[in-house]
Amino acid sequence: MNKTTLKVAGLFLSIFIAGSASALDVQLTPTLPSVDVNNHGETVTIVRNQDTANTIKADYAKTSRKCPPFCIRPIVIAEGVETLGELEIIHYVKMHSDGDDSIMVIDSRTPDWVAKGTIPGSVNIPWTHLDTAKGASPFDIAEIMQEKFGVEEQEGLWNYTNAKTLVMFCNGMWCGQSPRNILTLLKFGYPAAKIKWYRGGMQNWETLDLSTVKPK
Repeated sequence: MNKTTLKVAGLFLSIFIAGSASALDVQLTPTLPSVDVNNHGETVTIVRNQDTANTIKADYAKTSRKCPPFCIRPIVIAEGVETLGELEIIHYVKMHSDGDDSIMVIDSRTPDWVAKGTIPGSVNIPWTHLDTAKGASPFDIAEIMQEKFGVEEQEGLWNYTNAKTLVMFCNGMWCGQSPRNILTLLKFGYPAAKIKWYRGGMQNWETLDLSTVKPK
């Protein structure tokens, strides 16, 4: 059992003991109906759709997309980068919501996709902003690392001591956007231990019909 698994178990147990709301028909776990998080200043409840006859949205109903580029991604995207599931993502969102600014949950998709709905508490940094093949220069990437990720430059070298833990996702196991960004950051020296990847992305999130929010 890894550290994230232990933390997730502890977090959900503490929420349950603290007195979660009455049980729902469709819960997150057997003992956890829902989780309240801060979404850019507003409280949002992460909960599953209670309609047991509900079906997945059309955007994620397609089973076959042309590969390449929409190919199946491996479970391990890079050595040292932890792959997460839904409960782990909720764990990181909740930690950040409770004041842990060392964590950033990043939606790597383009704004048109984000406008359809995203994970509460996440921030949108489009994958193109971290991809040199899409026009991002090394200077652009360096600026994002310094201004948003907490990386410091010291005498021409990168200092990642205070760098944030980045929890990245995109459209799902067939989407290459967050994987490309992760590989780019690793080339810049970003510590693998400070990068987490939600492989299932919005495909899995929508399959479970968990709460989403739209940018304002």
